[in-house]
Amino acid sequence: MTVRIALRLLAVMGLWASCFPLITLGLESSPQLAFAAMRAALAGLCLLFLGILFRRPIPRGALIWALIVLVALATTTLGFFGMFFAAEFVSPGVATVIANAQPLLAAVLAHAFLGERLNTLGRIGLIAGFAGVIAIAWPGLASGAASGYALGITYAFLAAVGVAVGVVAMKRLPDEVDAIMAMGFQLLLGAAPLALLSVLSEDFSSVVWSGDFLVVLVVLSVFGTSLPIWLWFAALKQVELSRANAFTFLVPLLGLAIGAAFFNERLGWVQAAGAALILAGIALIQRDAVLRA
Repeated sequence: MTVRIALRLLAVMGLWASCFPLITLGLESSPQLAFAAMRAALAGLCLLFLGILFRRPIPRGALIWALIVLVALATTTLGFFGMFFAAEFVSPGVATVIANAQPLLAAVLAHAFLGERLNTLGRIGLIAGFAGVIAIAWPGLASGAASGYALGITYAFLAAVGVAVGVVAMKRLPDEVDAIMAMGFQLLLGAAPLALLSVLSEDFSSVVWSGDFLVVLVVLSVFGTSLPIWLWFAALKQVELSRANAFTFLVPLLGLAIGAAFFNERLGWVQAAGAALILAGIALIQRDAVLRA
């Protein structure tokens, strides 16, 4: 893995780590499904506008479009659905643990459908990374279950499954497929079921169209969605899914840094140990890939 790709993946994780505070702020002014649909639609339109502006080719072929639709339904529809509803029922720590089971799920799927495999070193790295996520989220886990806890766990797990399936489908897309156009279309297609569910179950007139909400929506859509998912897809064209996915263990770690910088959250020794496990896990997975090369 080149330094350029590693830096690109670090940027993706940093942008994704900033999403949860923005989602929390936005949900004060909008129902979950409406907010999720607006986020996905605006992000998709931004990418498609750029694609048209720079005359990027539109994806062609039935198989390619089938994969794009699968990415849309898994990553955007199911992933956003689970993510936005989980926050209502469980603590951020619990949601983080369940959502970051995604690399483990994706590793299994990548082995089954992409022919990728992890040796003993890589498997130890995955286990270490997930153990680090649990350690970082332990204060939230230890706080006890609240009303709707099981439902919240289910929503978070649905998000993890959706993202895992989606990244494997992304990896199956041919190298010649343009990243901007493919991800723009999948975001827009994934927004449609969310919008339909919102119309059927929510009162859209309850959205508070304040300046603060619009800023949160735009920042979340452009910098929390469009930019990272484009960079992510571009990176997947150049490295194995298991190697790229190892970086997702950094999301809770970067989330702690954001909390310390902006919300005066403190890092205890358990979280510090978790951070060390995450970094060790990433290093082991990368080393495993080098040995297999």
